[in-house]
Amino acid sequence: MQIKAAVVHEVGADFSIENVELGDPQAGEVLVEIASVGLCHTDLAAQHGHLPFPMPGVVGHEGAGVVTAVGDGVTKVAVGDKVALTFNSCGECGSCKKSEPGYCLDFMALNFGGVRPDGSSPISSDGASLGSNFFGQSSFASAAIANQRNVVKLADDADLTLAGPLGCGIQTGAGAVMNSFDAQAGESLLVMGGGSVGLSGALAAVVRDLATIIVVEPVAARRELALELGATHAVDPAAGPVSEQVRAIIPAGVDYVLDTTANSAVLGEGFASLAHRGTVGLIGVPADPEAIMAVPMIPAQVLGARVIGIVEGDSDPDVFIPELAALHAAGRFPYDRLVTTLPFDQINEAVAAQARGEAIKVVLTFG
Repeated sequence: MQIKAAVVHEVGADFSIENVELGDPQAGEVLVEIASVGLCHTDLAAQHGHLPFPMPGVVGHEGAGVVTAVGDGVTKVAVGDKVALTFNSCGECGSCKKSEPGYCLDFMALNFGGVRPDGSSPISSDGASLGSNFFGQSSFASAAIANQRNVVKLADDADLTLAGPLGCGIQTGAGAVMNSFDAQAGESLLVMGGGSVGLSGALAAVVRDLATIIVVEPVAARRELALELGATHAVDPAAGPVSEQVRAIIPAGVDYVLDTTANSAVLGEGFASLAHRGTVGLIGVPADPEAIMAVPMIPAQVLGARVIGIVEGDSDPDVFIPELAALHAAGRFPYDRLVTTLPFDQINEAVAAQARGEAIKVVLTFG
């Protein structure tokens, strides 16, 4: 079938809206008509070569839509179901069997390999295969082939405009706080970066009733929004060393630091803000895939600090995405406040608006 897709032809190039061919779903696969797709930093990291992905190709990994066909053996969803698309995993390795699919042993191949496990691509243009299967979906397109493993069935009345970001950015930030940290009432959190992932972490901290929630963000409008969403403090990094500002708020330091920046200088301030037995969670994607983090060893030892890498918020999507959707429906997780919608054809304008700080989480929609 012919679909519309945003194709990246070479590293650093703009997205090009083109008509391409999408094949039929194979065994275990699901064909989804995409209603909306979130614009995530990880898509841009692949676009600019910071993460591996074959080009020309189609990225996009926060799709939401309606199932229109299923391949042999698919029992999880049926034609007509509303679904959110998330990251892919094998379902067979030790991590998957422990409900930790973000640490699937085949995560890189299944999400960044650009082909199916058999080496084929469901997307082609003029007879030539394109890089596809990004996060098991490549949903910067009007339709996508996903896998039974990485589709999550939604309620019949689900708002497909809001569902897509739950597949990655929102579940990553919220999951870091609720799953990875398992933060408890009365504890404290420092969020480095007030984008969609960081503010999702702040929203989760409100759900968990943390006593102190500090968001560090250079853009004034985002600091204001953080406070409206429930952060107790919003810090401007230009106002002085972040660690000094944090310790003026909470002298003993914070229990958790959630870093979304992957910036070594920012991370250094995060370490300097830690309380004893505090934890630093790393979820930012560095521009240099070989970037090294310097850990202040003596302070880390004295504090008994922990540093953990976090993938997809340690989420089991089939469990966590419905949990977040239920919290939103109950008015306790208003992540819709982060969302700006734009037509899919304006994808490059959306990238620019997000880079300028004019939008936090852009969701591209199909009319």
